[in-house]
Amino acid sequence: MSDQQPELPNRQVPFSEAFKEFIAKGWAPHPTQLPVQLESAPYAARRRRQISSQFPGDRLIIPAGGLRVRSNDTDYRFRPHSAFAHLTGLGTDHEPDAVLVLDPTDESHDATLYFQPRAPRDSAEFYADTRYGEMWVGRRPSLEELSSLCGIRCAPIDQLADDLAKGADSTQLRALISPGDTSLMQILAEIGDSGSVEESDEQHAARQERQQELNSALAMALSELRLIKDEFEISQLREACRETVRAFGEVVAALPEAVRRGRGERWVEGIFGLHARHVGNAVGYDTIAAAGDHSCTLHWIRNDGDLSEGDLLLMDAGVELDTLYTADVTRTMPINGRFGESQRMVYDAVLEAQEAGIAAARPGAAFLDVHKAAVAVIARHLHEWGLLPITPEESLTPEGGLHRRWMVHGTSHHLGIDVHDCAQARVENYREGTLQPGMVLTVEPGLYFKTDDELVPEHLRGIGVRIEDDILITENGSENLSAGLPRTSADVETWMASRWS
Repeated sequence: MSDQQPELPNRQVPFSEAFKEFIAKGWAPHPTQLPVQLESAPYAARRRRQISSQFPGDRLIIPAGGLRVRSNDTDYRFRPHSAFAHLTGLGTDHEPDAVLVLDPTDESHDATLYFQPRAPRDSAEFYADTRYGEMWVGRRPSLEELSSLCGIRCAPIDQLADDLAKGADSTQLRALISPGDTSLMQILAEIGDSGSVEESDEQHAARQERQQELNSALAMALSELRLIKDEFEISQLREACRETVRAFGEVVAALPEAVRRGRGERWVEGIFGLHARHVGNAVGYDTIAAAGDHSCTLHWIRNDGDLSEGDLLLMDAGVELDTLYTADVTRTMPINGRFGESQRMVYDAVLEAQEAGIAAARPGAAFLDVHKAAVAVIARHLHEWGLLPITPEESLTPEGGLHRRWMVHGTSHHLGIDVHDCAQARVENYREGTLQPGMVLTVEPGLYFKTDDELVPEHLRGIGVRIEDDILITENGSENLSAGLPRTSADVETWMASRWS
């Protein structure tokens, strides 16, 4: 590690030689006891073996990703790439700019985790580096400490370029690349170009296209690796759902205060976020706290509206644990604790659709069967209410789809370490796939009648309802992981009253 002082921001006073000498003295030694291995580490090792078996002889490169600038010299809170977390077992904010490399051996792969270890206290990084310095961001792990934590051999990140270059002419590389990984992209570009000085533009383009295909195949395989959850992942999703249930209860208890204060959607968002940060890493996605007509905007995350008596609050939120596994739950609640007649009618129709979807979520069923079961109920109710100009059967055909005016989204997605997990899986294994034990998916039908929709009778306008639960496919059926929250309209009212008593 160089002792050369890094370039300072324009507002920082240069460090004197006397300070540099003084700052290095008088520190207690770092603890010598290594941390206990993470509970997730053996499961991550098993996942590395699984991905290794798919790409024998290839060098696999999986980065955590880097910090992203929020504004000027402040960064967004770091969260590692989900594939990196899945294969290392590391969660929370481990570890900016780290790269996991799986090097091929005769039988499998050897794993090395490259990252920026903490610097000694007599180095400029210790006191002057606002991104990595211990004085700025806290004590970072040593190579030995992180290795003990995750059970992977660790090496300093400044060795990465040289190590990747070794044998690159005879070893096929596959890398998981994100747009912000500029330093890794540069290293890989230099390695790729090192032996290609004489190639034509056409050959260069063909080589790059081939490399992109190799990388895409790795991204797809890493995504599909998460389709079926292991026992550790299922335990984490159960816990995320339990904490999410508790957080919803805290929100309901705070609704009278949210109404009183004005801009109550922000109050709701804040109460849930406080709970999520206290018990876990964060929220798994931006909380939707949508009151009144905002409940008809599917991804309403501005959350700047009031909560008004007589309106509904549609809340879509999930706690993300330190391991990064997240729940994804939606409840629609009357702000005053009692559903109006039209609100109850819509709510009960959506609940019936959800129950049909959950009943269809069984091993051996098609993934799309869940959606088909739910929207069949939606279309029937829309027809009974006189909103569909065609029959439900006609609307449910590919040539119809008119019911989608009031429920444009799908009913389910996979859930796990990402809220929309396994997103790069092949369509035949996802949308056209078959449900298997260990899969976790949401079931979340809805109906949304916007205030300016003139095809809807006035008594329905401004009503948006979604009910969402997290469903584990089991050997014999399914388990509702978020069943701790009430779902029927009567139970919702009773639950809300109990939180206010």
